[in-house]
Amino acid sequence: MKRLIPLVIVATLSLVGAAIAQPQTRSLQGGDAEQAFTNDPNLHAFYDLSRAQLGKGAGALDFNDYQAKSFVLFRAMGAHMGMTPDQMQDHLKLIPGQMVQIVKEDPKVLDSYANFIAALVGPK
Repeated sequence: MKRLIPLVIVATLSLVGAAIAQPQTRSLQGGDAEQAFTNDPNLHAFYDLSRAQLGKGAGALDFNDYQAKSFVLFRAMGAHMGMTPDQMQDHLKLIPGQMVQIVKEDPKVLDSYANFIAALVGPK
């Protein structure tokens, strides 16, 4: 499963001086912030929306509708995450398109909320 870069920040670390360490990937999210994000009822609603519009038995996707409904949920998440609605929407603006691609490549992402979260923020 792919990870969505806006939700998991990738950092390359190096040693100061002549020696350079091999690049390492680490999540800069984690902890309470990640827990608050994954427990947010609006994220659960985004999962439900994704299942309804991208999952098995869904009709033809109206991407503009999916994106607009996603943005409503993302904006509502802002207050819980210490951001304004505009900041949260801007932070997550690429997620609907990325989720469409991820589900196309791996429909099992929508089989459970745990699979969905792993696709969104990466495996634990």
